[in-house]
Amino acid sequence: MSDTNPASPAARHLPPQAATERSDPEPTAWVGWIVFAGIMMIVIGGLHIFQGLVALFDDDYYQVGNNGLTIHVNYNAWGWTHVIFGVLVCAAAIGLLAGQLWGRIAGVVLAVLSILVNVAFLAAYPIWSTIVIAIDILVIWALTVHGREVRDSNAGW
Repeated sequence: MSDTNPASPAARHLPPQAATERSDPEPTAWVGWIVFAGIMMIVIGGLHIFQGLVALFDDDYYQVGNNGLTIHVNYNAWGWTHVIFGVLVCAAAIGLLAGQLWGRIAGVVLAVLSILVNVAFLAAYPIWSTIVIAIDILVIWALTVHGREVRDSNAGW
């Protein structure tokens, strides 16, 4: 005679079925796009910092003078703008890679602002700015398509 009574001593020592099954959904391949977006945000942040340092230390490096820029300010102002912006993008990327919702939101907002900054800076450095704009578009796409899944995949960390 088998003991199937849940109150029996033998049944109490068995783990419950719900404890052995994982109820969290498995992450899909889209998580890779979010990790890609986070890494590219770190790259974009680094590029902004580098571009800002060049503007701060070598005004003659860029193709046009201050008056040829879309927004007529000196390169020191542009340099500080790029450096501060780069640090913010890197911070958002760290939050994104940690699965934080604020990192995802900040990533989209900062990528849009990065596009605007680089459009305004196109006259000074057209090829570089165009490449950064293209990367920003990929980041926006990746973050808006399946950004929630990276939070779900970090639940076990």
